[in-house]
Amino acid sequence: MNEANPIILAIESSCDDTSAAVLKGKKVLANKTATQGVHAEFGGVVPELASRAHLQNIIPVIDQALKEAGVDKKDLEAIAYTQGPGLLGSLLVGGTFAKTMAMSLDIPIIEVNHMQGHILSHLIEDDFSSPEFPFLCLTVSGGHTQIVLVKSSYEMEILGETIDDAAGEAFDKAAKIMDLPYPGGPLIDKNAKDGDALKFSFTEAKVGKFEFSFSGLKTSFLYFLQKEMKKNDQFIKENLNDICASIQHAIVETLIKKLKLAIEETKVKHIAIAGGVSANSSLRSRLFELAKETNTKAHIPDFQYCTDNAGMIGIAAYYKFLESEFGSIETVPNPRLKF
Repeated sequence: MNEANPIILAIESSCDDTSAAVLKGKKVLANKTATQGVHAEFGGVVPELASRAHLQNIIPVIDQALKEAGVDKKDLEAIAYTQGPGLLGSLLVGGTFAKTMAMSLDIPIIEVNHMQGHILSHLIEDDFSSPEFPFLCLTVSGGHTQIVLVKSSYEMEILGETIDDAAGEAFDKAAKIMDLPYPGGPLIDKNAKDGDALKFSFTEAKVGKFEFSFSGLKTSFLYFLQKEMKKNDQFIKENLNDICASIQHAIVETLIKKLKLAIEETKVKHIAIAGGVSANSSLRSRLFELAKETNTKAHIPDFQYCTDNAGMIGIAAYYKFLESEFGSIETVPNPRLKF
């Protein structure tokens, strides 16, 4: 067993992406993901359909990852999987497969928290620079919005999080209100590039110092469009770019304001973003502007590690492997798993 550079197979199946990665130490040798197009016609992820698609995708995706990495399954030293948070059925597929494969190979299993995986994706050995501890990480996805003080690879403190909806959900709901195809977040980002971000304004929630709230913003956005559509039923079509730019500006500025407050309080010198929404071009741009303003260094992982992927599960598992923090076949998935 190579304790310094273990070869780990990682599996991510928390939502609607089936992903497998092979890592040697902190280096990702392969990171393969199968997306599920079946949800588009429903305007959102259907849990039962997601579970069935994972069952179809998991073996081919793992096979592809092993082949691309040039690793035989007999060379694996551990298998990691996402224990939660996520959709119960989806987590069950990945967890059950990981346990079964680990038992057949007589190697340990490693349980990983999905959100910690997003944060630790910054430590993958790649072309992008890694932040120095301690650093602040803004984790933004469809189900979570958090500001986390990362003290080490195993010690993290949530300074604040959303009290209702996540930023990613706000993007997708706004897109759905405008009748944009699912997933709508990337389409808002695309259309916003040609729009005026200050054309329209929306309600900003007044909550705790580091907390977030996006339910009021979604309601404000809905009522605004309903009012304008009564006056002109072509309002969305005629103003799509400006609407997208404005709602994106409202969401991103809320995130950045809170992160700035956290920088001022913690005095950290490194800041980062993680999670699916970290792929948003406006958020990425504003992070670097904030870093310049606060004399900190900004970090964003490679695009492939922003959305749900097994590479991030593998790097989290790597640090657990070094501490011999192995799991049990009796551990059950936890859709609401906390840090």
